[in-house]
Parts: sequence; C-alpha cells; structure tokens
Amino acid sequence: MPEDRDPTIAAKGYAHPEVLVSTQWVADHLQDSTVRILECDEDVLLYDLGHVPGAQKLDWHEDLNDATVRDYVDRAQFQTVLRARGIDASHTVVLYGDKNNWWATYAFWVLKLFGFPDARVMDGGRTKWEQEGRPLVTDRPSYAPTTYEAPERSDAAIRAFMDDVRGHMQARKPLVDVRSPQEFSGERTHMPDYPQEGTLRGGHIPGARSVPWARAANADGSFKSADELRAIYEQEQGLKRSDDVVTYCRIGERSSHTWFVLTYLLGFDRVRNYDGSWTEWGNAVRAPIEKGAPR
Repeated sequence: MPEDRDPTIAAKGYAHPEVLVSTQWVADHLQDSTVRILECDEDVLLYDLGHVPGAQKLDWHEDLNDATVRDYVDRAQFQTVLRARGIDASHTVVLYGDKNNWWATYAFWVLKLFGFPDARVMDGGRTKWEQEGRPLVTDRPSYAPTTYEAPERSDAAIRAFMDDVRGHMQARKPLVDVRSPQEFSGERTHMPDYPQEGTLRGGHIPGARSVPWARAANADGSFKSADELRAIYEQEQGLKRSDDVVTYCRIGERSSHTWFVLTYLLGFDRVRNYDGSWTEWGNAVRAPIEKGAPR
C-alpha cells in the first residue's frame, strides 16, 4: 500500500486526510501495482466514453446491490466483485465518479461495511480530472483474479435501519436530511429534473435538519476545506463531533456523501447512513412525517 500522504489534501485540514487523494496523486500512481482505481457513476454509460487510465467500472446497481432483496451484496458476492477486478486486502482502492463523487462515496461506504482496509476517494472525481485536461481512455484494463477473503458484512457501526431511525427521532437525536429543499418540504419526491416517483408521500422525518449534500462540494466537485465544512455543520447546524448522527436522502447515495464528510473529513464519532431513506420512510404505514420549508 502506498504510504505517502497527499500534501494537497493535507492542506485542507481534514480529520482523516488519508481517505482522500488528489487528481495529481492518482496521476502519479497510475503505474503503481498496489493501487486499483474504480469508477462508480450515476450515469453508468460514462465509463465507456472515457475513464482514468487503468480504472475499472464498478456498477453501483449491479455490483453492490442484491438482485432480489433490497439490501447489499453478501460476503460471497462482494468477494466475487473484488476478486474479478484483481483486488485483495493488500491493495489501495481509489474510487471516483460523476456528480461530486456521490456514487464513489456510496461505494466507499459499502466497502467499509465489509471492513475493506484501504479505500480512498479521488477528490473532485471525473469533473476535476476532466477540467484539468487529464487523459481519458476507452480500453478496459484486465488484472489477474485474486483469492480475496472478506470478513462478514457488519452493518451496526455505520448503517441505520428504520427502527433505529424511529428511536433516533423519538430521542430527538440529530437527523440530517441531505435532499433538496423541495424534497424536504414535500413539494417534490425526487430531485428537480428527475421523475417524481418512488414514494407515496413527500416531506421529511420529524425533527430532521435540512443540509443539502452538495453544499459540501466546490464547483469542481472537490470537497470544501475542513473550516468551510465546520461552518456548515457545526456553526450553522450546531452539530458536535460527539453527537450520534443519522443521515438520509432518498435511497442512501447522497447521504453517503454527507456520512463521508462528517465521519472522515470532520472526524465525528458516530455517524450512520440510513440507506432505506425516504423511499422506505415515505412509503411506510404509520411513519410520521412533517412538511414545510427548512427553518
């Protein structure tokens, strides 16, 4: 595993800078046999149009989600995905993608459900790589399969389920709704420019705070500095690093981005991602909701 830390990332003041790498760091490690690069996009066609040299495609829907149950792949399936990409526990896995890396952080979160030791995110993702004029290729790399053995998936530390969220709500612990203000208010059930589907009711979980996920990102897709992030989450929202926090969105991908920010960039002690999110809560019988604009 590469031991060098990225000075560009270190300068941003994060609690755990080791989970991020810059585009320059990736460019410098394209020939490093201990590094595997994975692209995980919302638009699954982007990879075929061009990707970082040496990068392999990770399809969030097909590779990370169970085909029949609303859940993630099990240990055997996860091992198959990583083995086929030439990855084992000795490798550093660098994730990147489109839309401010929201699916890259989602994939990072799933890797951490299985305790993968060295996963990192390329700060800025596809957007920053392209803006800097760095090369994109269309060839698909191939690596020798590994015999990677993963531990059993462990959900307790970083994943919240509906009963957990009910208890959280009743105890008035911090819930962070990272969707758009229109979704939070109940005006929409999905982001603007997307089909308004997937749930019967709009609104938010009672007591939740509205902090749209993309506020944590710069125009080039990179994460804001630690000081800028603290201004949003600690000063504006009053969250403390010792808080027990649950994040949610519509299906858990945008909230994984905020989970990543709070856990690794700001060093919060306990943050869980509620991946059932609004498609579960907004369709559940007798699940209480509130409507109205963020306060």
